Amino acid sequence: MASLNITIGKPAPDLEAVDDRGERMRLKDFRGKNVVLYFYPKDNTPGCTIEARSFNAFLNEFEKRNTVVLGVSTDDVDSHERFRNNCGLEFRLIADPDKEISQAYGALSGFMSWLGMAQRVTVLIDKKGIVRHVWDQVSPRRHPEEVLETIDELGL
Repeated sequence: MASLNITIGKPAPDLEAVDDRGERMRLKDFRGKNVVLYFYPKDNTPGCTIEARSFNAFLNEFEKRNTVVLGVSTDDVDSHERFRNNCGLEFRLIADPDKEISQAYGALSGFMSWLGMAQRVTVLIDKKGIVRHVWDQVSPRRHPEEVLETIDELGL
């Protein structure tokens, strides 16, 4: 289990990063939309590919719920660009090579941190930037449906 640095009901730590297209972004740029911030270990690996493609397959459902999906790993921009192209992803991937974002959200702990990779952790952030739900046990294939169910249950 991840040692999470975030609390449900509290503001999500802001982040400033570069995405897979080399564009700078901040979490607060998405105010007015829900944000699914999902951390994963490594681009182009079997479980991470399954999870990314699963989120991509449900992207229209997330959009209907005014929700943006952002993937985060400790890989760099070039790796993310290749991963996006290989999988045909339509959502942004956030590069965290210095591991600051993963650390801020508590996704950098346990065995995976020894390898320099984030654990599978997902944070649901509401339109006002408040953490509404956290998953630290994730099944890559079913996870996007689980997140959608929670968005509906919370009425976001």
